[in-house]
Amino acid sequence: METLLNSEEASLLAAFRRLPPDAAGELSRLVERLAALAPERKIDWSDSWSDEDLREFRAASVRRLEKSEAEEAG
Repeated sequence: METLLNSEEASLLAAFRRLPPDAAGELSRLVERLAALAPERKIDWSDSWSDEDLREFRAASVRRLEKSEAEEAG
């Protein structure tokens, strides 16, 4: 059974294969630990953001800026 990869996944796999064996093993262990933190999440490889994504990003950015400014003033 062959798995089909999108271009981002294929690029990631090609970069992984160029690593020295020790580095590839270390990276693999790191990836497994990170994946275990949120096993139900999948990577969204889309190159575009929805309007909702942009609104959420802007709102979070404004909150971070306001918090930073309040801490500096406080």
